[in-house]
Amino acid sequence: MITALVLIVFAALVFDYTNGFHDSANAIATVVSTGVMPARYAIVLAGILNFGGALMGTQVAITVAKGIADAQFVVPAVVGAAVLSAITWNLVTWWFGIPSSSSHALVGALAGAVVADVGVTHLHTAKLEEVGKFLIISPFLGFLIAMILIVVILWICRHFSGHKVNKVFRRLQMVSAGAMAFAHGSNDAQKSMGIITLALITYGKLGAHGTTVAVPLWVKLACATAMGLGTASGGWRIIKTMGSRIVKLRPIHGFAAETSATAVLFFTAHLGIPVSTTHVITGSIMGVGASMNVSAVRWGVAGNIVVAWVLTIPMSALIAAGFLHLLRPLF
Repeated sequence: MITALVLIVFAALVFDYTNGFHDSANAIATVVSTGVMPARYAIVLAGILNFGGALMGTQVAITVAKGIADAQFVVPAVVGAAVLSAITWNLVTWWFGIPSSSSHALVGALAGAVVADVGVTHLHTAKLEEVGKFLIISPFLGFLIAMILIVVILWICRHFSGHKVNKVFRRLQMVSAGAMAFAHGSNDAQKSMGIITLALITYGKLGAHGTTVAVPLWVKLACATAMGLGTASGGWRIIKTMGSRIVKLRPIHGFAAETSATAVLFFTAHLGIPVSTTHVITGSIMGVGASMNVSAVRWGVAGNIVVAWVLTIPMSALIAAGFLHLLRPLF
């Protein structure tokens, strides 16, 4: 029993690590592509701030641990299958340089494993519907806020020289990139916290009362460390896609995109809704690009990203169902 629990905890931390290098582009793609910071420094900074952000709050972790399905049916085999599925999807999309959602990969995998094991009736459909709605709302919210923000900023700066504006926003973008990295840690690292907490509850190592549960400090520190190390290792394929293939950015545009995405992420983390940092920052980058010129956005690349968004939950669910059949005899 203890061995199985250790394996699940280890797998959850591996997922957190892959989440870090898969989603490192969320915080630093724009600051690297605009030339504000060298990639190696930006990655280290993002890793440190991911660690700090991961220690702030547990609302999203509680949603993952208690909000997706009835806890008594989330048995060890289900948890293990969900984590392995999410890791697999992260690696596949990373290999092809597609900015998909680690968050929704995990949610879809957990839901798929539960359905494969005991059926759909034991899922918390209301919470899943809420997550599904924000799957659509959050990138559009990032798109809209970024479009409005960049227009406002450009209007404010209209009488200043281009050189001065560029110099100011090169500095400001370092702040916005740091805030984005912090928000990414506060949102994404909590998914693995939720998985480990769920496993501890399943094995009777942690008590839960109703819809509340206390995430142990060691779980927070372990997940924060894994996320930080993953981010520090860098996801170069996805950084290239997000930093230059969607739209060509300058520091002023990068600042607007990162600031908009950060605002959306802090808002959803406060609500305890596991949204995708990838979706939000990509939507924000598209919003900035569309405000410049609709033709400035490479909509073909954007279309491929949207296809990956749509496929993430069903594919993760199917992969998790397959892993469940392999793991069930072992637990």
